[in-house]
Amino acid sequence: MKVDTGIIKSNTYIGKDVYKMEIQTDLADEVQCGQFVEVEVPNYFLRRPISVCEVKEDHTIVLVYKVVGDGTRFMTTMHDEISLFGPCGNGFPVVDEDVLLIGGGVGVPPLLQTAKEYKKIGKNVSVVVGFNTKEDAILIDELKKYSDALYIATMDGSEGTKGTVIDAINENNVDCEYVLSCGPLPMLKAINTKYTKGCISLEARMACGIGACMGCVVKDNEGNSLRVCKDGPVFPIGKVVL
Repeated sequence: MKVDTGIIKSNTYIGKDVYKMEIQTDLADEVQCGQFVEVEVPNYFLRRPISVCEVKEDHTIVLVYKVVGDGTRFMTTMHDEISLFGPCGNGFPVVDEDVLLIGGGVGVPPLLQTAKEYKKIGKNVSVVVGFNTKEDAILIDELKKYSDALYIATMDGSEGTKGTVIDAINENNVDCEYVLSCGPLPMLKAINTKYTKGCISLEARMACGIGACMGCVVKDNEGNSLRVCKDGPVFPIGKVVL
C-alpha cells in the first residue's frame, strides 16, 4: 500500500446519484479485484473508501461511487489531481472454478474487474445483480461483455425478475456452487444461508483503511474480532456473523 497522486481523466454521472471516475495512477499495477482505495477529498478530514470497479490500460483504475453525503458530493466536482492510498484490503480470490457473481446496488462495481479476471482464465461467469428500480441499474452493458449469462432483479419489477437476487437465481435456475458477492447486508445474509462455497465482501465505514482505528470491527463465528478494512473486506462465506 502507498499514497499516489493520480490524474483524473474523467468524472461522469452514470445514473441516479452514481458517478464514474477514471484515474491514471501507479496503483493500477497493484490492484486485485475486490480491493479498494482510500480517496482524499479536499477540506474533509477522513478519506473515503471506494472499491475499484475496473483496471484498464494506461495505468487507469475506474471508481464507481454514489453520492451519500457532503464528501462524495464534493468528489463529483473533482477533475484534476487526486490523492489515493491503497490498494487496501483483501480482494476476491481467482480460483480454477466457474463462478457466480452476485451484486446489489453500489456493491455491483467490484464485480466488473472480478468478471474480467475469471474470463481471462477461461471460466464460465454468471452474474446476477439487484436494484430497487430499473433506473437504479448500473454497469449492465459492461458486465455483459465479461459474462456468459446475466440476470437482473428489481424490487418493483421494472426490469428482470421482481424481487431479490435470490428470486432471480431461483427463477432462472442459475446453477453454480462457487459464489462471490458484494452488496447490502440483507442480501449477504441470504447468500450466507443459500451457499457454502465462495466469499462475500462487506461494506463498512473504513476511516483508516489499514486496521488501526478499529472502526470497522465485525465478529467471526468463534467470537474473534476482525477488521473489515484489513482482514477483509472479502471473507469466506459463513465466516463472519452478519
